[in-house]
Amino acid sequence: MVVTTFDPSKTSSRAEGVASPQPAPDNVDFDIFDADFVRDPFPTFADLRARCPVAHTDNWGGQWMPTRYDDIEAIARDADHFSSVTVSVTGPKPGEGPLFIGPPVTLDPPLHGPVRRLLLPAFGPKVVERLLPITQDIARDLVRAIADRGGDKADAAVDYAQHLPVRVICGLIGIPVEEEARFTDWVVRILKIGATQPEVLSTAARELREYFAEQIDQHRSDPSPPDDLITYLVNAEVDGEPVERKHMIGILYVLLMAGIDTTWSSLGSSLWHLATHPEDRERLVAEPELVPTAVEELLRLYAPATMARIVTEDVEVDGRQLCPGERVLLPFPAANRDPAYFDRPEEPVIDRAVNRHATFGLGVHRCLGSNLARMELQVGIEEWLKAFPSFRLDDDAEVLWTGGQVRGPSSVPLILER
Repeated sequence: MVVTTFDPSKTSSRAEGVASPQPAPDNVDFDIFDADFVRDPFPTFADLRARCPVAHTDNWGGQWMPTRYDDIEAIARDADHFSSVTVSVTGPKPGEGPLFIGPPVTLDPPLHGPVRRLLLPAFGPKVVERLLPITQDIARDLVRAIADRGGDKADAAVDYAQHLPVRVICGLIGIPVEEEARFTDWVVRILKIGATQPEVLSTAARELREYFAEQIDQHRSDPSPPDDLITYLVNAEVDGEPVERKHMIGILYVLLMAGIDTTWSSLGSSLWHLATHPEDRERLVAEPELVPTAVEELLRLYAPATMARIVTEDVEVDGRQLCPGERVLLPFPAANRDPAYFDRPEEPVIDRAVNRHATFGLGVHRCLGSNLARMELQVGIEEWLKAFPSFRLDDDAEVLWTGGQVRGPSSVPLILER
């Protein structure tokens, strides 16, 4: 499998005679790591959508951020002008330092397609069906542990949401569930802390790559390797060639990051919503058949991920001139609240019939594991409500949110009304 990367020699620099970004109206600016933005980004999205729908900031090495569904979708689908060579919202851009290679996420067409097709069977309906009872057992074990602990307090994020997807992914990849704490630590250091502290990211990323390299070697030497994703990759081919070891490591790295943090953030946000919207919680308890539809609405309302692209050719978006080498954010949470696409976009409508949300991405890079994530969220909410049909936020504790690449609550302190 041959992977090529974006050519930084084709980029231009604004310092080399290219005009600076046009000033935003009324001095509009943004910072995706600002505490107020992380806590509640939606007023900023609405303000920018109305006044400056494609905004620019010099923060974090410079970022463009469209906020209309149409612009976000157009950029996500335009591989001629926007590259996925790095999808990180911060960090080095082409020509500024080494870039992480994580097929298929960091590949552009036509290289992207064969790798995506390689992985599709690992997330197909039969796999999700096989994982359903396993996920139910994991969720039931978690709520049982909370119930057995006694008392009227629990943290929906720390005690529940942050465990469920880690254990599911461990089983899918072929990692002992006993490694859960290590995986959680890597996710936190890479996606939560590492987004603004590159030295933390570098150390954690190296540790994770070394771990996966060891796991790949063990699977190769095992005369009867288990039936899991690592074994599948070890025996797979792309265009008639074995998957290179470094690319297997990159694939596993991406699947771990994408499969854990986004799902636990979505589940945590969903339980926070049900704690703060008792009418929705009570309706789902009374009408559990509505949970799948409610999951789609909660995904729309609290989409966790913001991805990025790198401009490869001069291009204009909504009257703003973007130049090669610049980073463009794709804030799917902003697209999901565009009034041009959604009726009452800021309101939760848990029985919303038509819901074309962008939470899992748009275009060729749409999330491979969307069906698995949906199943985990549905099971996570169903099993929680069966065990704890009545709960509310603990007014004496603070809900903590993290943001940047993935936004979600790191702590959701609850009072369980038994």
